[in-house]
Amino acid sequence: METPYRPIQFYYQGRIHRVEHAPVTRTLLQYLREDLTQTGTKEGCGEGDCGACTVVVGERVLDAAGREKLQLRALNSCIQLLPAMDGKALFTVEDVAKLLQGNGQLHPVQQALVDTHGSQCGFCTPGFIMSLWALYENHERCPDKETVLDALSGNLCRCTGYRPIVDSVAVAYQQPRAVWDQGPILAALREMAAAPALVYEGGGHRAYVPRNLAELAQLRLDHPEARLVAGSTDVGLWVTKQLRDLGDTLHLGQVAELKLIQVGDDTLDIGAGVSLTDAFACLTQEWPEWADLARRFASRPVKNAGTLGGNVANGSPIGDSMPALIALGATVVLQKGTARRELALEDFYLGYQKNALTPGEFLATIRLPRRHTQPGRLVFRTYKLAKRYEQDISAVCAAFALHLDQTGQILNARVAFGGMAATPKRAPATEGVLAGQPWSAATAAAGAQALAQDYQPMSDVRARKEYRLTAAANLLQRFWQETGVPGQTPETPQSLRDFAPI
Repeated sequence: METPYRPIQFYYQGRIHRVEHAPVTRTLLQYLREDLTQTGTKEGCGEGDCGACTVVVGERVLDAAGREKLQLRALNSCIQLLPAMDGKALFTVEDVAKLLQGNGQLHPVQQALVDTHGSQCGFCTPGFIMSLWALYENHERCPDKETVLDALSGNLCRCTGYRPIVDSVAVAYQQPRAVWDQGPILAALREMAAAPALVYEGGGHRAYVPRNLAELAQLRLDHPEARLVAGSTDVGLWVTKQLRDLGDTLHLGQVAELKLIQVGDDTLDIGAGVSLTDAFACLTQEWPEWADLARRFASRPVKNAGTLGGNVANGSPIGDSMPALIALGATVVLQKGTARRELALEDFYLGYQKNALTPGEFLATIRLPRRHTQPGRLVFRTYKLAKRYEQDISAVCAAFALHLDQTGQILNARVAFGGMAATPKRAPATEGVLAGQPWSAATAAAGAQALAQDYQPMSDVRARKEYRLTAAANLLQRFWQETGVPGQTPETPQSLRDFAPI
């Protein structure tokens, strides 16, 4: 028997707010500005790139000691669909000062922007405030500049520039700490959690929001045509830019089992619903070489909303996580009803945006062998080439994983690229050239030459095919220069980050 329909409900401005009759694909930004006339949140790009629409969403979580707390994260409201807000707390720029019990003062992050002259035209300012407020709430002490830049990576300013905005963070922390009562919000979140799982109808379509794996598996069997929605960082653009009708939607964001990270003795299992923020934190802890890609993958709000499973299942040829996952030997666990099967990630992709999922099946887990289980010494790097450092689609994304014995001989090689084919793809010819050889300049050069046998890339607005092949070969050379035998590789730093000031 299907759960009866009920309104979408979320905590907003001091009470549980309920939504009825709005289309299932109405975005949170549209609802705020057009239905509630809360216009402090601005509309800019409509695709999660500019940050003018940034809001903060709160969820009830348990800390390491098992204590209840409010987790606050910045998101782009322009690509968040209303059903995904069910059971959460929403904060917009209108709320930041009001949380301080109506004392008539600005919040420290707001006052600091005033004091440092961090606003001119003001259009981007509400989004900056929300990103800075989330940063402030998540760090009791003033964070370093790199953390501040990461928090603001999704916010664009066309007139003030970033220096006064970045400077405002230190100024905010010089003021008395702003403290507010989270108790009523946690109580509201508990009350909403007691309601049945959401089945919502609006605009002629239904949205299903299951809360556990069994509910999801049954709904997927009952409604195999429903569009799966995780963080909607890609699906949201189908709505805002392509004006597509998604039909019925099946949201994954509240399925508890899909949000688990399980670190076993030999494997690391990342649930398909784990946010990119949390997934990259886990991956970087096991493989520190992920760090640079994790920083550049997307803005903080996009990583807070998007999921690793969504990036994998979407199957974009330039999905940045897949080459590194493939190089590390990742598999995907697919579920249909109660049955499960496991595939190598590279075998999951059948063609351009086509995958091995059958009707009624969904991606449940991304599984990786842990570092210590691999033969020999693992040498691993992943690189992203794009026209901009921040917020840009890759022209080429590369990942290399070699297992070396004690003499420097390559026991096994796994090489994968994005942007070089219709899918993220391994390089078998290159791997064959590398395997069994000493890790040397000559081997790297031979591997670079073999890449032309593995890939015949296309030209598009991001890069010409000739550039892609040349860049791919150069990245393999860079990999050698960074990881090769001391004394045989250049001592000149290979990255601007490695240069020290003089």
